[in-house]
Amino acid sequence: MSKVIMVGCDLHDASMRLKMAAGLGKAVRKSFATAEAPSMIECVKEFAARHGASRIVFAYEASGQGFGLYDALTEAGIECYVLAPTHLPHTAHGRKNKTDDKDAQMILDEVRAHVLAGRKLPAVWIPDPQTRDDREVVRMRLEVGQQRTRIKNQIRNLAKRSKLALPAWFTKSGNWSKRSLQWLRSVAAGEFEQVGQGIRVALVTLIDLYQELSRQQGVLDQAVAKLAGTPRYARPFAKLRLLPGVGTLTAMVFLTELGDLDRFANRRQLAAYLGLAPAAFESGQRDDRKGHITRQGPSRVRHLLCQAAWAAQRVCPTWKAKYEQLKRGSQKRSKIAIVACMRLLAIQMWHTARSQELDKLFNVASPPETSARARQKGPPLRALRLASACSG
Repeated sequence: MSKVIMVGCDLHDASMRLKMAAGLGKAVRKSFATAEAPSMIECVKEFAARHGASRIVFAYEASGQGFGLYDALTEAGIECYVLAPTHLPHTAHGRKNKTDDKDAQMILDEVRAHVLAGRKLPAVWIPDPQTRDDREVVRMRLEVGQQRTRIKNQIRNLAKRSKLALPAWFTKSGNWSKRSLQWLRSVAAGEFEQVGQGIRVALVTLIDLYQELSRQQGVLDQAVAKLAGTPRYARPFAKLRLLPGVGTLTAMVFLTELGDLDRFANRRQLAAYLGLAPAAFESGQRDDRKGHITRQGPSRVRHLLCQAAWAAQRVCPTWKAKYEQLKRGSQKRSKIAIVACMRLLAIQMWHTARSQELDKLFNVASPPETSARARQKGPPLRALRLASACSG
């Protein structure tokens, strides 16, 4: 066992704390600046050479640092794991007595249990560099959309606080048409005496921010559409667009966030990864007690799945019937029903994107050109039957 060097690392923005050990030997503490990754790698290799070790196992928690350290360690020939913080052991005492040394020691203990006892590490899936790069475009589009929505809400709240009544046509015209923005500009210019100077200044700023974000959103929409047409995503994207409620952004978020779809063995693993599996509170006499969904995994995917599920049940009779069946006629079950539809839609998207049968059925070499009415009707009956059979 002394031929294996195990390293637990507590990684921060500016520093990293290491605990290194050979087998069951005493752990050695080392500290480095985060920018000094090459020096740290040399130190670890020298430690391994002193102990005659041919294998180095390194682990650290996933964080905002991304996978740069993982790439550097892998290129140096070191076996590296990035651990999910939510799956690591935490205690009430540990949360109130937290230090870098103790965090590094905890990670080292996990590595020791993996190497010496064969316990599975709670490691996250590492996306390839291209997937990471593609995610940045799609995530930025989501972020700009959320910022734009916040600005819209701020403008509405500003109108309420200043007791500014919106015209009757304001909402009917789409709420944010050119006419609506021109009217808001006229308010900011002082055409209404009851609007004070401070409100006008704030309104001008918010309108400028909204229009700039709208422009940026348009640019990012084009970038996402261009990404969807690349060879990497064209075929699965074309198949996902056949499903009712699934638009360009939903399909691309699903594909980029999940990455390798074949890493999920079945629909239960997919639902658990997306946080759409029910929590379990079963011990002692209770062997069948479920709670709310876990909400673990990528929240941005759940957000888009929720929007897609609502859109699907609005435009597709099949999804509407499924929603009403799950709702059981009770308004109190509306959230339960839509979450169940989210899970069903995610499973159907997973099967559809992976299905080679759909490739033969529709010959989707490139994204199909379909009209808005055709998209609202949903996929052809054969596609629905196939997807239903797959997700059953």
